[in-house]
Amino acid sequence: MTVPQGPARVDAAPVDPTPADPIPADPTPVQPSPPAPSSAPPVDTVERAAGTPDEAQPHAALGLRDEEYARIRDILGRRPTEAELAMYSVMWSEHCSYKSSKVHLRRFGETTTEAMRARLLAGIGENAGVVDVGDGWAVTFKIESHNHPSYVEPHQGAATGVGGIVRDIMAMGARPVAVMDGLRVGPLDAPDTARVLPGVVSGVGFYGNCLGLPNIGGEVVFDPTYAGNPLVNALCVGVLRHEDLHLAFASGTGNKIVLFGARTGLDGIGGVSVLASETFDAADPTQAPSRKKLPSVQVGDPFAEKVLIECCLELFGAGLVVGIQDLGGAGLSCATSELASAGDGGMHVDLDAVPLRAADMTAAEILSSESQERMCAVVTPENVDAFMAVCRRWDVTATVIGEVTDGDRLRITHHGATVVDVPPRTVAHDGPVYERPYARPEWQDALQADTVAGRPRPSTPGEIAEQVRGLVASPALASRAWVTEQYDRYVRGNTTSATPADAGVVRVDEETGRGVAISIDANGRFCQLDPRAGAQLALAESVRNVASSGAVPVAVTDCLNFGSPEDPAVMWQFAEAVAGMAEGCAALGLPVTGGNVSFYNQTGSTAILPTPVVGVLGILSDVTRAVPHGLGPEGHAVWLLGETRDELDGSAWAGVVHDHLGGRPPQVDLAAEARLAALVAGAASEGLLSGAHDLSDGGLAQALVEAALGTGRGARVALPSGPRGLDAATVLFSESGARMLVTVAPGDEAELARRCADAGQPAARLGEVGGDAVAIEGVDDLPLAELRSLWEATLPAALD
Repeated sequence: MTVPQGPARVDAAPVDPTPADPIPADPTPVQPSPPAPSSAPPVDTVERAAGTPDEAQPHAALGLRDEEYARIRDILGRRPTEAELAMYSVMWSEHCSYKSSKVHLRRFGETTTEAMRARLLAGIGENAGVVDVGDGWAVTFKIESHNHPSYVEPHQGAATGVGGIVRDIMAMGARPVAVMDGLRVGPLDAPDTARVLPGVVSGVGFYGNCLGLPNIGGEVVFDPTYAGNPLVNALCVGVLRHEDLHLAFASGTGNKIVLFGARTGLDGIGGVSVLASETFDAADPTQAPSRKKLPSVQVGDPFAEKVLIECCLELFGAGLVVGIQDLGGAGLSCATSELASAGDGGMHVDLDAVPLRAADMTAAEILSSESQERMCAVVTPENVDAFMAVCRRWDVTATVIGEVTDGDRLRITHHGATVVDVPPRTVAHDGPVYERPYARPEWQDALQADTVAGRPRPSTPGEIAEQVRGLVASPALASRAWVTEQYDRYVRGNTTSATPADAGVVRVDEETGRGVAISIDANGRFCQLDPRAGAQLALAESVRNVASSGAVPVAVTDCLNFGSPEDPAVMWQFAEAVAGMAEGCAALGLPVTGGNVSFYNQTGSTAILPTPVVGVLGILSDVTRAVPHGLGPEGHAVWLLGETRDELDGSAWAGVVHDHLGGRPPQVDLAAEARLAALVAGAASEGLLSGAHDLSDGGLAQALVEAALGTGRGARVALPSGPRGLDAATVLFSESGARMLVTVAPGDEAELARRCADAGQPAARLGEVGGDAVAIEGVDDLPLAELRSLWEATLPAALD
């Protein structure tokens, strides 16, 4: 579904965990139903709608406001048919039309310069952004949400979220090569977390593993605000040659519309319209909402999608596709209206030709179904036979369901009668636009005034060591191996770095070693304190993670997760976050290529922490020269790049040790972030660095622990006080940005120091790699064996 930041995926609202039409074992399609008998309600045709202007319609139950329904009547010059009403309701939903966010998302386009567009082959408005990575290669990547379904039915909700984003990548003409996921759930010890998190992880792993796609990284975050509103944000990256790029449009009168892939059923109907734009009931947020209100959850079949991927790639390679669109949110309503709207003519579609897997489906149900693993292609008449032959070879069901026509109307027939006759652009692109009221919440000043400064900090060697241990074992910072070990990270053989590394690295070209690094990051705690700065800090962290691999950051995708847009405080958070991200991307020269907005992540009046998730793509000319994650070999020097300040508000230390959230987040220094990224990329290209790890959650203490555990080698270090004379606890736990831990061979230290001085990069030598403990001067030694035991035990103890 093409929207201001690219197509909205099926971030459907809470849905019935019992599918209404399970996929039958018999693959024989259900034949279209014959015309309704005279005893049944009459089919609501365009002719009938024109003759019954006063017939009541359930527009409010479908999520349409009275004024929106009136506008539809004005557009058509009559009341809509049932099928038209269904189309407008899904396409004008918050999730699909971006009606509350468009006015703010325009900032991305307004702040994108021609220099920032230089590498873009496709950007905002397409299924996914496409970036030139050199040597005729391009990479497409995008992140989207599938939050509400993953709460009601965690396994299928997460699985179909992966399937949907993979199809967006396929629709650009690319081969999907890797996935990532950002997961946010309630506290680890909350009762419902034991239901939601294992189900979500199994769904992500099941779908991705079956597709043969490595899962190369992501996040798992625990916070009480996500207890009734988990976030499941899925990213996919694909690879293509420049000439293989495909876009979504229906062009050329007489060209055929081919629906191919899975058959259409009753699963997911109404997912994006009825409840995707509603908050959960506050009565009992640990329970799924009332079943009587729920559409059915989408049912995913990764094996069908794997075949569909190979089929699409052969169709692209043979030059048999004019335009293509995946089917996800809003199903055929999306695919038909968007293809027609983006093309140069109209379209006629015959629903009797749509292969079904449920009997007696109405036109509205066929158009609204969100059955998975389906694609819609525009094919010239002379290529239809060849197209069908490829589909038969892959055992993919394919049917001509319509054609491109003269004029500017989308006409759809069912049982021989016209049930839709609309201007397609009014459905797909010209939906309502709201300037929702927004205001800085009254509680923001008090929140920022409540700093952690007055809370006690450890001062003795034993106290500091004990708090390091507590942080390492906390749900906030403990190992995520329980999650990531359920994913295949190295299938296909092109993964050169994956979790727990800061960024996932994938080889694009086996001959040259050219590759890309990707990271996704967000910090809802920082965004709660200051959404503008918090969004920029998420961007900066993702840039830093990509830079730690030695890659050059070049592009951004985002997934903006917020509460109800009807709450002025939430809309203020959203507006501030978008403005901050747009300013940050402009300062760093990184274009936003597309993404997703997910509103209504809220239970009653309690919204989630504002959570703008930022994905950054970086380019490596040779993945064999990527900087390894963690500490280098024994005897190598440990250096800290960047400046540490007294910035503990919103930190993991404040949250874990004092259960505190207040004050202001670390200051944002985008110039320092850019300088650090350039310095590391330059040093990496010449093989100067033997290891790297960014500093973020948990500060220097956690970075030292993770870097040591990542390689199984300890370190002996002394803490720099710097010009500010900070105490040891502050130096260890501060989360100041623009910092990175690196290791370098003794003979290369002078060169690193010279480069830092030339670049104006603050840098300090901390010590050297060696031993079997993290030994920090002024802190009791932390044996690696003890740290590993603490770090790895937390999630299994709670979830196994």
